[in-house]
Amino acid sequence: MAEPLLEIEHLKTYFPVRQGLMNRTVGHVKAVDDISITIHEGETFGLVGESGSGKSTVGKSIVRLTEKTDGLIRFQGVDIHSLSMQEVRRIRPQLQLIFQDPYSSLNPRIRIGDAVGEALLDHGLAAEGEVRDLVKEVLGACGLSSYHIDRFPHEFSGGQRQRIGIARALVLNPKLIIADEPVSALDVSIQAQIINLFKRLQQERGLAYLFISHDLSVVEHLCDRIGVMYLGSMVETGPRDELFRNPLHPYTKALLSAVPVPIPKLKRERIVLKGDIPSPVHPPAGCKFHTRCPWVTDICKQQVPEYRNMGVNHYVACHLV
Repeated sequence: MAEPLLEIEHLKTYFPVRQGLMNRTVGHVKAVDDISITIHEGETFGLVGESGSGKSTVGKSIVRLTEKTDGLIRFQGVDIHSLSMQEVRRIRPQLQLIFQDPYSSLNPRIRIGDAVGEALLDHGLAAEGEVRDLVKEVLGACGLSSYHIDRFPHEFSGGQRQRIGIARALVLNPKLIIADEPVSALDVSIQAQIINLFKRLQQERGLAYLFISHDLSVVEHLCDRIGVMYLGSMVETGPRDELFRNPLHPYTKALLSAVPVPIPKLKRERIVLKGDIPSPVHPPAGCKFHTRCPWVTDICKQQVPEYRNMGVNHYVACHLV
């Protein structure tokens, strides 16, 4: 198999907690706590979990909007965090991020044509006279019309703004797009349009995606492999069909039980998790999920489970398996 486009090994991203007049560090928010991921060219990897599980921090750590604490992130074989910021700028066109909120991610005072085209000029990828035509072309690829180029963000709906966010990432012709909850703020009918747009662009351009979402029904339609995060750690990873057919971790089972079933007669047994996700400043000892697990045992409270391959590249960290 070819070398992965993106390799993440034992990534940790912690944020200091400071208190007192001396602003001393008294602890750390363990937003991402030792996860590993590989993504190949043309592949879509889905990262799912509840809000607060660390998914968005993974995406921001990859593009160095957030600095990692430990671990390794390699893009096309290059350690991104070993580069100077000037060197990072050179590879940024190949590694783009679509932000979660289609409203706040656009400057309300800048016309759409300028918002999409400014990166071309900033990276020296097009002459000033070429930018307008390139922007019209990429807007068209994202389902928008050429006359939209001179409009301001407030003149667009949520779905159209998300298309603009996709166009802004796509205009640089990247190899990997990190899509952070790109459809969570949209209506169901618009979600379907955006998902189909992602699929079509991937087929036409050979794009790879890291698709971050809390909605497994969306991930099922788009992703090749899925990783399930809980409180900063990866609890299960596997091919999409295998993970949906045979979920092994109790947390994955609970998430899947909440996915709507199109045929009412095929209702799943709903697994309702009790309590809230614990604080990432003081995560539970042993298995982090043991405070909410319906099948918890004594060993779960004492020992961190090993992340094991159960066959067909299906990994899980659980004492019960």
